[in-house]
Amino acid sequence: MAPHRVAVLALPFVIPIDLAIPTQIFNERSYTPYELLVCSGPRDGVTTSTGFTIGATAGLSTLARADTIIVPGYWEYQQPPAPEVTAALSRAFNRGARIASICTGAFALAAAGLLSGRTVTTHWSSADELERLYPEVRVDRSVLYIDDGPLLTSAGMTAGIDLCLYIVRKDLGTAVANSIARELVAAPHRDGGQAQYIDRTLPSPTDHTLADTRDWALGRLNETLTLDVLARHARVSARTLIRMWRQETGITPHQWLLTARINHARELLEATDLGIEQIATQSGFGTSTNLRARFRDALGTTPSAYRRAFQPSDRPT
Repeated sequence: MAPHRVAVLALPFVIPIDLAIPTQIFNERSYTPYELLVCSGPRDGVTTSTGFTIGATAGLSTLARADTIIVPGYWEYQQPPAPEVTAALSRAFNRGARIASICTGAFALAAAGLLSGRTVTTHWSSADELERLYPEVRVDRSVLYIDDGPLLTSAGMTAGIDLCLYIVRKDLGTAVANSIARELVAAPHRDGGQAQYIDRTLPSPTDHTLADTRDWALGRLNETLTLDVLARHARVSARTLIRMWRQETGITPHQWLLTARINHARELLEATDLGIEQIATQSGFGTSTNLRARFRDALGTTPSAYRRAFQPSDRPT
């Protein structure tokens, strides 16, 4: 695999967990092409939002050579980054680099003029401020991340994990993304359209949740999983199931099942030589025609084209 240079830009008062996410996910592995560098502005060290200082491994010139640039969230986001930082981001974007932000990192992209006229996301608590400071930017407060071609933005912290795994999935396929997710003990996939903020406290250990039912459904994606079937397993009414499912995941059971089936089909396309009809059956789509339609709607490609793009040599051994 040809090397793919990933630069993580640590701005002053960078949020440590936001910085850790891309550096862990894009760290060099034997089965990925990523070459990772952490860079900063004119200073050698960067003070984090929690007070300790980190040393970057490279300067802003790294952005001129990077294929992908990721800007983690930082605390003093109301103030634009140094002019040399915004200029470097603008130059990188104009030459075709892919640029992504985590949390309030979107403010740096906006300050560089990269988000004008685009719909983006950021942490829900900072969304109003982003629109106030940059009125030419449209902010979607409800989603985990947005892929707008060469620019990607995500909500806070754990949504940054979702975004970075999404980028890996686009580059290298589902099997590689899932392998990295297993290292992190993270959810392999959360769709970008899922709600970033669910107005509900975390359940106590004695609360009735649908986690067991979701695990049960993942093992039976080839079966007919109606609302009544799921509700019967969860021992609740169909109406209660819908309400609880949305509270716990931010999406409906139908949306959740569709995403799970698409991901299972992707894994089968990457990891097996099964025919399209067999994959349609095993992933719960029934027919190859239905699988192709769902694949086109979700991914903008066909199952056969997806298989050609992610050959076995691209998978971890």
